[in-house]
Amino acid sequence: MCVCIYIYIYIYIYIYFLPLCFTLSVTVKHSLRYFYTTSSEIPAFPEFVDMGMVNDQVISHYDSITKRKVPKQSWMETVFDQQYWDSTTENLRGAESVFKTNIQIAQKRFNQTGGIHISQDMYGCTWDDETGFTEGFHHIGYDGQDLLAFDVKTATWIASVPQALHSKMKWEMDLSSIESKKSYLTQDCIEWLKKYLDYGKTTLQRTVPPSVSLLQKTPSSPVTCHATGFYPSGIMVSWQKDGQEQHEDVENGETLPNDDGTFQRSTHLKVTGIKEDFIKVLTEFEIQTNWGDPAPNIILIIGRVVALLLVVVVVVGVVIWKMKSKKGVRSERPLSIVICRIHCHLRHYQL
Repeated sequence: MCVCIYIYIYIYIYIYFLPLCFTLSVTVKHSLRYFYTTSSEIPAFPEFVDMGMVNDQVISHYDSITKRKVPKQSWMETVFDQQYWDSTTENLRGAESVFKTNIQIAQKRFNQTGGIHISQDMYGCTWDDETGFTEGFHHIGYDGQDLLAFDVKTATWIASVPQALHSKMKWEMDLSSIESKKSYLTQDCIEWLKKYLDYGKTTLQRTVPPSVSLLQKTPSSPVTCHATGFYPSGIMVSWQKDGQEQHEDVENGETLPNDDGTFQRSTHLKVTGIKEDFIKVLTEFEIQTNWGDPAPNIILIIGRVVALLLVVVVVVGVVIWKMKSKKGVRSERPLSIVICRIHCHLRHYQL
């Protein structure tokens, strides 16, 4: 009996010259923002919503359905008494009436008659741990486009569309209101931000280092350096090779929130290198066997197959070395494990 065995060995060698992935924390910039959102004719959606945020965390909420301002952080509920929530609720009920009127005025200026429309005010300030006050802002938008923005340096309103010019001129005529707004955005807002940071320092000023992973879907896909679970959000993710930061073929993703209040960010590196397929086919003419007891023959065949496999691996290694020499590719140790180093200069900030 003649035993013929066909063995096909496909060996894929992928040689990547990958840089290292670094995550660096940067100076923490704190922010206090308020969002007033007014809408019209959206079913089952409140016509007016107010939301306060510190460092991208919601601290308070009010809407036209519940008509109550409520805390969204445990420390907010602990620090402020019921009188505070009652008084701020009354203020927001008054603001609700004003903003509902404003959206009707906006519809008239844009020659609209009913329908779904959304206007939004965003105002607040940012403060840097090292440099102090950095920015005060107030932006007004309507149906996805900018209407007005307050310039703190010149204490003027900037109209983005002709429909906003009337409001610009009207508001700039009230000099006391202009000065009051500038004072709030550059002074009062910062003071409140500092208070909130102190009240909620166990969460707002905590520092959590990132967990970093390297991901790749297929050998031809970009390599992703994914940092997650870090706080605060001010972190930079970059690629380095031979001590030099890599920008070519790098795509940086946005910083996104996690459900637990931490953040995540990814950066993608397009892999460039050498990819060669080496195929070695063994046929029945290369398989040796003998006659006799079937069981010993099978054992002998298996032993010879293993030996042939080792020979093929050695041959492929020699071929790769020769091809690299011919192509002028410099000799580097293939990276079977990529190390992602994390450099997080984190520290607690005491106000």
